[in-house]
Amino acid sequence: MTTTGPTMSGHATRPAHRDGNVLRWLTAHTASLVGDSVYFVALGWSAQKAAGPAEVGLVMAAGALPRALLMLVGGVVADRFDPRRVILGSDVLRCLLILSVAAGIALTAPALWILVAVALVFGAVDALFVPAIGALPPRITSPDQLTRVTGMRSLSMRLSQIAGPPIGGLAMGLGGAAAAFTVAGLLFALSLPFLWTTRVRPLERSEGEQPGSGTAREDLLEGLRYIRRHRLVGPLVVAGALCELGLISTLNVGMVLLNAERGWGPSGYGWIVSGFGAGAVAGAALLTVAGWLPRAGLALAGTLLVCSAGAVSVALVPSLWMAVVMALVTGSCAGVFGGLNNALVQTATAPAYLGRVTSVVMLATVGLAPLGYPLVGAAIGAWGSAPVFVGCGAFACLGVAVILASGAIRSAELPRPPRRGAEDQPVPSQKHGARHDSARGEHTPSGAAENAQQGGGAEQEVQDGLGTPLTTRTRTDGTLG
Repeated sequence: MTTTGPTMSGHATRPAHRDGNVLRWLTAHTASLVGDSVYFVALGWSAQKAAGPAEVGLVMAAGALPRALLMLVGGVVADRFDPRRVILGSDVLRCLLILSVAAGIALTAPALWILVAVALVFGAVDALFVPAIGALPPRITSPDQLTRVTGMRSLSMRLSQIAGPPIGGLAMGLGGAAAAFTVAGLLFALSLPFLWTTRVRPLERSEGEQPGSGTAREDLLEGLRYIRRHRLVGPLVVAGALCELGLISTLNVGMVLLNAERGWGPSGYGWIVSGFGAGAVAGAALLTVAGWLPRAGLALAGTLLVCSAGAVSVALVPSLWMAVVMALVTGSCAGVFGGLNNALVQTATAPAYLGRVTSVVMLATVGLAPLGYPLVGAAIGAWGSAPVFVGCGAFACLGVAVILASGAIRSAELPRPPRRGAEDQPVPSQKHGARHDSARGEHTPSGAAENAQQGGGAEQEVQDGLGTPLTTRTRTDGTLG
């Protein structure tokens, strides 16, 4: 595999929020995300004008189908080729596609079949983009900055969801669907120069790792086997999927029906969703500012437990303001849980498998979770909101059981950013001795020796059977803590 464009050797020496390389990637990613939101506004309104309300669902579902079916293939592509090139190619294709649609709509009224075709192509390209964007962060920053980068990415996603729809609506109001599609295409174009100048680190392979030389099917199966055998990544993927499958349907479909059942109406729904969004932004901001949380594995279990309980309590509290408060708590814990889970997965995964692992993680969100929408709707219609919310929360709590049953997750720690001196230079931490020297947290012998001399609690590597180091804590008596 070859890497084109600018490359970086060695690790970043600046915090992620002051690293120009990370900020270029984040700017490109944000522009692309806002473009996504504007595109969906334009697509939905165009479908409504071309046919009617019933056809809006058809058009939107048309885009979700290839995204779900091809997501795992996109992971193979991201691992076989430079993920930066895959992202660049995806944004070029999306830009050309959307600008072509804008030109066509400006000349004639959009036909329903054209909108369906656009949604299908856009969804297929998205299946390449999503795994590649997930595989890129470990290649543009150092391992001890991954938590902060995850928080920054989550902030970008939340803010894009807030800013995108109003921008799309304003464009629709001023110039119709053609203007909205044009704005979306220009936003994709805006991301290209920032992506082009983002420097990437050459792929690091541990001993025994071989580049993909088989068929795409063999690479895909090898990626699935890697997840199944990895004693940290496997449980993390399962826990994240259980959370998504348990809570997404409840929050997206159940919340609408809950508000109708309680008589809180659209305004109540808006307050609850806003509370959840504000909490998620706060959780992402916490990770961005802190850059590291102690006992990451146990924090993962705690935040998922509170998140699940908070989602259930929204349906049990008697008043709207209490539901908004619980939605705020749920969102903040969801933001921290998602960021920690993503950072742990990216830190522990061998670089050659990051695209395939990301594709499996995202498949639960974009492929499987929406299948629960009609089930949750039918269940609430039959039994009411409260029992269904309780059942979905209990299902999400199975992820807590998976985390607590995994010794690798319970003892997992994220690489800690170095303390910085007055001149903004890294200062070796005497207390934490061991230093991370690769994207999977390898430590230098000098750090371990230093801790041994001091008699303090040193961090050690534990081999997981696949040759992948996992960062865990070791007490001074040698037992896992």
